[in-house]
Amino acid sequence: MTKHPVMFMRNGYSPLIFHFIFLILITPSASLAQQKTYCNPLNIDYAYNAIPDFTVQGKHRTTADPVIVLFKGNYFLFSTNQYGYWWSPDLYNWKFMPRRFLKSYHKVYDELCAPAAIAVGDTMLLIGSTYTKDFPLWMSMNPTTDSWTEAVDSFEVGAWDPAFFLDDDGRLYLYWGSSNVYPIYGQEIDRTTFMPIGERKEIIHLDDDLHGWERFGEHADNTFLRPFIEGAWMTRLEDRYYLQYAAPGTEFSGYGDGVYVGTQPLGPFTYQSHNPFSYKPGGFAPGAGHGATFQDKEGDWWHVSTIVISVKNNFERRIGLWPAGFDDDGILYCNTAYGDYPQYLSGNEPGDSQSRFTGWMLLNYNEPVTVSSTYGGYTPNFAVDENIKTYWSAANRGKGEWLQSDLGSVSTVNAIQVNYADQDAELMGKQSGIFHQYIIYNSIDGEKWTTLVDKSGNRTDVPHDYVELVQPVQARYLKIENIHVPTGKFALSGFRVFGKGTGPVPARMKNFVVLRGESERRNAWIKWQQSDNATGYTIYTGIAPDKLYNNILVYGVNEYYFTGMNRDQTYYFRIEAFNKNGIGDRSEILEVK
Repeated sequence: MTKHPVMFMRNGYSPLIFHFIFLILITPSASLAQQKTYCNPLNIDYAYNAIPDFTVQGKHRTTADPVIVLFKGNYFLFSTNQYGYWWSPDLYNWKFMPRRFLKSYHKVYDELCAPAAIAVGDTMLLIGSTYTKDFPLWMSMNPTTDSWTEAVDSFEVGAWDPAFFLDDDGRLYLYWGSSNVYPIYGQEIDRTTFMPIGERKEIIHLDDDLHGWERFGEHADNTFLRPFIEGAWMTRLEDRYYLQYAAPGTEFSGYGDGVYVGTQPLGPFTYQSHNPFSYKPGGFAPGAGHGATFQDKEGDWWHVSTIVISVKNNFERRIGLWPAGFDDDGILYCNTAYGDYPQYLSGNEPGDSQSRFTGWMLLNYNEPVTVSSTYGGYTPNFAVDENIKTYWSAANRGKGEWLQSDLGSVSTVNAIQVNYADQDAELMGKQSGIFHQYIIYNSIDGEKWTTLVDKSGNRTDVPHDYVELVQPVQARYLKIENIHVPTGKFALSGFRVFGKGTGPVPARMKNFVVLRGESERRNAWIKWQQSDNATGYTIYTGIAPDKLYNNILVYGVNEYYFTGMNRDQTYYFRIEAFNKNGIGDRSEILEVK
């Protein structure tokens, strides 16, 4: 394939330096137990990275393009430039298996980028992205150990963002593409020789003239570049084939996954009426693109995908895990509503793939904060503003630096998430032996304090540490005291406290309107009457009154400019207000033709 210069830079040939992921076991303490919940972004050991071609502010953590495969009773997680992979029996307790898969390195930081993995019978297959034909295709019958061998030393189909698919009849297919010029391709692969069968087939292109969410730019208005189509993934359910893809660009909060549906593995395919099916443009952890759909051991569907930060670098990213499923009409959907609040894990309550939200609300959004010190313009309330792009930084990394959060009133606290920001990080690549240590105290009156979470003995790297309490506690004030950070200054992009307040929930919303102009049918201006006691609002939208599968979560405003509609399609909308006490009733459904 011809190397397009823009495509070439965006998709891996710039040195994405040591993107490693670890899924971390949280160190037990007196207040912790085996957790039944998790909170996005996943608390995994993101490697430090700096991309010289694109660096804005320096070294940072990142990874993206995840795939999770269930194989022989264990889950295997692969992602960009990991120098290894992770396996888990339960989607929570993960073990890292170090492994370098590339035999030669034309750039010192190269390793598998956006890898494809699949279980084929009793064997796992794995390959990374490449434009050449000299990458090996790896195989293992027991990937819980480092027991990989080459299935072929040079895989003939040089593909970027590849994805394997094994059909029910035993035939193997490969899908690939990452470009703002070229489409998603597909081709059958011989299971014995792993050689391509026939010619590759152009399968789907972007159509951003029709599909508003596919337009390039944070506000879908950037005409400097064409949007990118990438991250193919195939799922079969009964007699339907669901070919998934990502757009418009990994650095945008509207980065999502769409899907085309067909009755044959290489098409033809039809654009699903509900699209994008994986979408999260709002909230603390925005973005839900370039992912993989899989079933867990209980048969529930999940979608793992990429979360956007893009502050220190365009490719500063994280990983999120969302419940997914298929409705009675065969529509593929992904539920990201309150998706960066605590969620139940697989196998726990409520056992409903449509929603695993615990109901624990955010207690300290924009509430008063006091700190031990402040570095520059990284002011204290950036730690509680529900924006992962902003953060508070202490003046140094020393033991004893602290942040105190006032919840505003005595509340029930169920869980806490500590999101580090790596201000002035000095590390690059995968690090071993690094760790975070801290203590969290709680108080009713701000004078008498009790130790709530003691991580002073923690020896693991927990950049998005999430702590579910054994028993909820009553508190008004929480204080986190730093003991040790791996590098840089003690800085937090989110000190997030979850539970329930004691006051009333917001009333049902009034004067909710959706204005869709005649000149631009892909956009709508959404307005509502602001609620006096609301923390924020969740807007639901979809293609039918019973299919409001997409949502946008916003804080402290009473309007939103929505750019994610298909031009010639009718949409339905409703809204609900929420606060620390719970969620109010949803408004009546509006039809917008």
